Amino acid sequence: MSADRAVLAAMIREEWRLHSRLFGGRRFAAFPVFVALVGGLTAWALGTTGTGTETVVAGAHVLVALFGLQTGTVGLVGRDAMRGLLDDVTLVVFSAHTLPLKQRRLLGLFLLKDVGYYAVLLLCPLAAAFAPLLAPVRLPLLWGTLVWTFGLGLCTTVAAVALATRGRPGKLVAALSAGIVVVAALVGVPVVTATPYAFFVAPSLASAVTAAVPPLALLCVAALTYDPEHEPPARTVANAYRAWQRRVPAWDDPVFIKTMLDVSRSAGGYWKVLLSAGILVAVSAFLVSLAESVVGIRVLPGVAFGSILGLTAFTTYNWLTQFEDPTTYATLPIDTAAVFDAKRRAFAVLGLPTGVACYAVAALWQGAGLLDALAGLALCVGLHAYLFGLTVALAGTQPNEFLFDAVLFALFTLGVAVPLVPILVVGFVAAPLRVPLAGVLIAVGIALAGVGHVLYGRAVPRWRERSRA
Repeated sequence: MSADRAVLAAMIREEWRLHSRLFGGRRFAAFPVFVALVGGLTAWALGTTGTGTETVVAGAHVLVALFGLQTGTVGLVGRDAMRGLLDDVTLVVFSAHTLPLKQRRLLGLFLLKDVGYYAVLLLCPLAAAFAPLLAPVRLPLLWGTLVWTFGLGLCTTVAAVALATRGRPGKLVAALSAGIVVVAALVGVPVVTATPYAFFVAPSLASAVTAAVPPLALLCVAALTYDPEHEPPARTVANAYRAWQRRVPAWDDPVFIKTMLDVSRSAGGYWKVLLSAGILVAVSAFLVSLAESVVGIRVLPGVAFGSILGLTAFTTYNWLTQFEDPTTYATLPIDTAAVFDAKRRAFAVLGLPTGVACYAVAALWQGAGLLDALAGLALCVGLHAYLFGLTVALAGTQPNEFLFDAVLFALFTLGVAVPLVPILVVGFVAAPLRVPLAGVLIAVGIALAGVGHVLYGRAVPRWRERSRA
């Protein structure tokens, strides 16, 4: 037990040092305060507009579950991304090969560390943000179910990773299990009753036992199927540099081609860009359904999906720069502006078409009218260009740095909210869309693209001077 406590304490210190090194100690420490303030304002605004408290709480549980899934993915299978951020770093969770520690025990301590760490850093201020909507005695219960939900998402990822170590049969079992859950939810099986949210709505011994079964079952699956000796098969790839030159002859840019090859050869390849957009499509569908239930009228699906899918610009730019280190190019005869131009070209080839394709699928799925679809398309393209310019202006080639940097993240949130919130309000209350308003929305999309271009143009010289300094 003393060894477990020592390893757990080392993992917690490692997590704090990792984040504080990436984002700065004071700014990172201020992040929980920022979450509580923004979350409190959001909860108050939703409450004043008539949104049901249970609906808001349900949305928070969904987002926390997604965060748990993402956290487990980064921690366990995102070693290439972690290496790109921190050079060659060996985390404690991967130390079984060099220390007399069992891999399964390390993974169990890793899960415990993540649940405890984020329970304090993120979920506690998030629960406190619901003070305007819930009685004070309900806040500890909310915090407990949010932590529980985060653990459920984390256990799901760990079970999937454990099954993947068993090769194709394990991956097939994981895919079939996920498919069964999705189909069960679609046909009306009350899947929600087996989640921590059900316990929050109706606390009882029966609901607690029911909600405890999924994470415990997932942990058992992980413990029984994980192969600690598993090594991913070595990959060999052909020289794709010339192929990319032939695909885009007008852009014979080595840095651009390097960026595209970095994404394709990293974990998930180009599919992770599509997956990020797909998650936003699902979130958009949830928000549209929620808004329709609140306002009681049909939301403009084109405007709503187009504006929300514009947010894929940030995630795509994140993938394009995940292996970048500004000092890499300092020893090469490559100007900083050329690096940013290469990222913009890669974004135009990979990010914008993915966002537009997902928007087209969503607009057809939701039956958007012609005017609505055109306005949404203009907003999707305009917001992509705007958020690309905004991200470059704030973070350069290191967008990961302001994920937990309270100051930069606040500026980014404000920069996103200023155009996005009014557009969403119009999309939620202006149905059916008329020609004059459609023209205004299309003009807004064009204007946002122009603002993004200006932000990019002004940011590049500043980053060039900083790189020289």
